[in-house]
Amino acid sequence: MPHTLYLVPSGADAGLTSVALGLLRALDSRGVRVAFFKPVGQAAAHDSGPERSTYFVRQTSSLRPAPPVPLEEAERLIAAGRNDELLEQVVRNFHVSAGDADVVVVEGLVDSHENAGEGELNRELVRALSAEVVIIGALGRTPLPDFEARIERTASRYGGFRSGRVIGFIINRAPAPADRSSSAPRWSGAPLNSVLSHADWPLLGMIPENPELMCCRTIDIARHLGASIVNEGEIMIRRVRRITLLARTLQNLTRSLTAGSILITPGDRADVVVLVALAAANQIPISGLILTGDLEVSKAILDLCKPAFDTGLPVLRVDSNSYDTATHLAQMTHEIPTDDLERAQRGMDFIADHIDGEWIVRHSQLPLEARLSPAAFCYRLSELARKANKRIVLPEGNEPRTVRAAAICAERGIARCVLLADPEEARRVAAAQEITLPDSVEILNPATLRQNYVAPLVELRKHKGLSPAAAADILEDNVWLGTMMLALGEVDGLVSGAVHSTANTIRPALQVIKTKPGARVVSSIFFMCLPEQVVVYGDCAVIPDPDVETLADIALQSADSAARFGITPRVAMLSYSTGESGSGSDVDKVRAATELARRTRPDLLLDGPMQYDAAVIPEVAATKAPNSPVAGRATVFVFPDLNTGNTTYKAVQRSAHVISIGPMLQGLRRPVNDLSRGALVEDIVYTIAITAIQADES
Repeated sequence: MPHTLYLVPSGADAGLTSVALGLLRALDSRGVRVAFFKPVGQAAAHDSGPERSTYFVRQTSSLRPAPPVPLEEAERLIAAGRNDELLEQVVRNFHVSAGDADVVVVEGLVDSHENAGEGELNRELVRALSAEVVIIGALGRTPLPDFEARIERTASRYGGFRSGRVIGFIINRAPAPADRSSSAPRWSGAPLNSVLSHADWPLLGMIPENPELMCCRTIDIARHLGASIVNEGEIMIRRVRRITLLARTLQNLTRSLTAGSILITPGDRADVVVLVALAAANQIPISGLILTGDLEVSKAILDLCKPAFDTGLPVLRVDSNSYDTATHLAQMTHEIPTDDLERAQRGMDFIADHIDGEWIVRHSQLPLEARLSPAAFCYRLSELARKANKRIVLPEGNEPRTVRAAAICAERGIARCVLLADPEEARRVAAAQEITLPDSVEILNPATLRQNYVAPLVELRKHKGLSPAAAADILEDNVWLGTMMLALGEVDGLVSGAVHSTANTIRPALQVIKTKPGARVVSSIFFMCLPEQVVVYGDCAVIPDPDVETLADIALQSADSAARFGITPRVAMLSYSTGESGSGSDVDKVRAATELARRTRPDLLLDGPMQYDAAVIPEVAATKAPNSPVAGRATVFVFPDLNTGNTTYKAVQRSAHVISIGPMLQGLRRPVNDLSRGALVEDIVYTIAITAIQADES
């Protein structure tokens, strides 16, 4: 898992792209395996080419980051309430971009005046990528207290500098040293880092003002003005260091004829044109001459000046007057055009020299606490399910949410869904939702299938004396029908519960699928998608009051399920008491189950009994369970009984507005999973994905 550095600007003009590229260069030059990622692209109004940051990375290195999601697409998904789909797409692109890198530099979004949502989207993306935040701020002429307040305000949105989430900040456009022999930026004569009032803030870089990096080319001026080209000259390589409006007499203009100047004069000032030509003939590399207004220089004058123009002087012409032309130029963006790789390279090298790359390298070598964010978890589910390519039966085949979920699964390649329903009814439900069911979604009519499963069901239940007539009656229930298809291996998994109770879904599986070898019971877990990470709760749906052996079995099954889905299992056996501090039959049961689970699986990080706050809050853990390998960092929570587990998961889900995926049943020979009757379409999609993954490993 790479260290992910998410760069957040503290203002609209922080120079985010330049710093991101410079940081990339700083790490690469130190031998770090580094990657770059831009999650969401923000094209400027005048941009019609490729996304700038990703393009420069591709052109100046061997990296091939995935294209960002366009901002318009991201806004459309957010407006439609499809944030999860957006975040999953971002996480997928992140993995494509990251490859086997040790550090990934992520360029965040800049807050715009038109849309204040970029800041909130930055926060969501930081959580989705489990990233560390580096704040970028441009100082310039901003008073230092105001600058620090802006940095602190930005940091507070991510928990502040003491949260562990924000690892430092970089100052861009710091005042250049008066003594050019010194490379350290200075503030009123003192080194800038010595006058910062927050000495405890990690300063990761201080980039001085460098006017040379702002120098555009004459061709960029021509494009910005929409100018016609009178003489091309060295229009692609000459750089503009200053813009001068020529409106004086000739003797007062000579000081303006300097290298790097772009000169603006009315088109009827033949005397100025000749003077500029003389300067060019004397090898002064003027960056360009702009002729304004609707009066053209005579052909005779231009022919006279041609030998001078041939030295490389670009000459442009615009219809606007000189004042309006100069005003328009003052509004020109400082963004680097995509065809100016020389300027981009110089900027990357300069910024890299002023970033504390060694500190970042040392930081990237620190062990990283693995946290699977909700978006990363959902991405993992989708990817594993695609690889599994399983056939999943959905007995509630005419239920609207189920029909939509089947269509989505087909579209994303998550599973091959089988709807048990009258085909006309299922298609009518789909049409009512404006859904076109793909051909890969099978619709099987239960009425024509039931008789095929009477004899197999009688055989499976003959020890209970089941008659053919009773079997036919049982198979009128589509859940039973789907379960028989699963028992005979015709499908790989079953998902039900959108309109059926948990008992209706589980009972057929217990009777004909049965438990897998080594499993004492069938239990359940929920994947709780907390804001920062996904954790496991078990058992919250099946076993009312487990005994010691059953509770230990639930713990071991839940740990294995967590690991199967990418969550590092650290198991907390929950109770109203932590460690040896309490007594009573309930806490004694948890203590005994903990000991049994430890003896059975000494390789697991498992501890208990433990109160919930000691399991999740490091500060509480330090007091109540200082020597516990689990306390304060638990990822799997095993509740002592169904009453506690079901109440807790619903309280967390509803009060904290947390997505919960499940219940996922564990312990069966073949996967059967239940849905909450209030399940959303996305809940059903991910439950189908979970079922496909279980089927691949059963």
